Parts: sequence; C-alpha cells; structure tokens
Amino acid sequence: EAGYAAAAADLGAVRAKAARALDRAIAAELAPLKMERAVFATVVTTGEAGPEGSDQVEFTVATNPGAPAGPLNRIASGGELSRFLLALKVCLARAQPGQTLIFDEIDRGVGGATADAVGRRLERLATGAQILVVTHSPQVAARGAHHWRVEKRVTGGVTTSTVAALDGPARVDELARMLSGENVTEAARDAARALLSS
Repeated sequence: EAGYAAAAADLGAVRAKAARALDRAIAAELAPLKMERAVFATVVTTGEAGPEGSDQVEFTVATNPGAPAGPLNRIASGGELSRFLLALKVCLARAQPGQTLIFDEIDRGVGGATADAVGRRLERLATGAQILVVTHSPQVAARGAHHWRVEKRVTGGVTTSTVAALDGPARVDELARMLSGENVTEAARDAARALLSS
C-alpha cells in the first residue's frame, strides 16, 4: 500500500505538470478561434485510489470575463464546446504528428467569422495531419484541399448515401448551395468563388 501511495503521488505530480502545459497550449489556440477571453483549466484533484492512480481530472472553463469557471460540459454552449474540443484535439495531435483526425460537425453552433476561424485552424492543422471534416458550413468547406458531397436518399424505405468528389464549377455550385439553399443564384456563386479565393 505504501508503494502504491508513492507511485500514485508521483503520477499525480506528472499529471499536474502535464495539466499546466495543456492549459497553456489550449489558451494559445483559443484566440484564433474567437475565444480570446475564455479560460480553460485542467483541474487535478485527489480522489479514490484505482488502477490509474488516485487523481480525478476535470476540464473547467470560464467563457466570459468575470464568469465563474465550471465543468466544460455544463458551462460551454454548443458552439463554444465545439471550439474547445477543436483546441483540445489540436493540442493532443501535436504529441502524435502524422495521424488522421476526423471532425464531425466541429463547427456546430458557429457561423460567419467564427466559422471562418474554425476553417482556417483546420486548414493549418492539415499541414501536419490528415484531416477529414464533415460540415454544413461553407466557410469551413471552402478551406479543404478536397471537397466531397455526401447525399442521402430514401428509396422504398431504404436509405442510401452517395459520395461525389467536387472540383471546379461543381465545387463552386455546392458552396453556393450551402450559402443560399437549393435555389442557387449568381450572387451565391460569386460569394462561393470569394470564399475559395480567400
């Protein structure tokens, strides 16, 4: 039991040091994601002894100046949670470069300039990893090196999905559809071209 307590204390010290490093890394990621005033903290406390030591680890956030910090899953809105998770994945990916990361609607709950910021961060992340993003955001889709449209159809009570690679005019049309809905206008195509060239 004394050996366990010493090993658990050593592990706790390593976790506390890693928590501080993670907090600093995430703080650096939040500003580009339009969360420059948010505070992320990894709280390590002593809990019940178990096979992984005796620490309890919780991610806490304060999303606005003067607001109290609380558990990430209770305090953050949908859009904030998406951006905190993106920042966390970016930081963790640095420890294992060259991996494949899949983001399913990581831009949920954000739009406009914030969606563009998420897209730009994903684009930078893709320089060191393979990134697959499922999105409904034209700002995020425009940042991808490749673009596929996934379409679901129900025929005779059976759902099928088709995937089509898009490039050139087809990509412009898809981004325009994402911007304006099924009735694609020339103004929407112009906006799509602007997204692709920015």
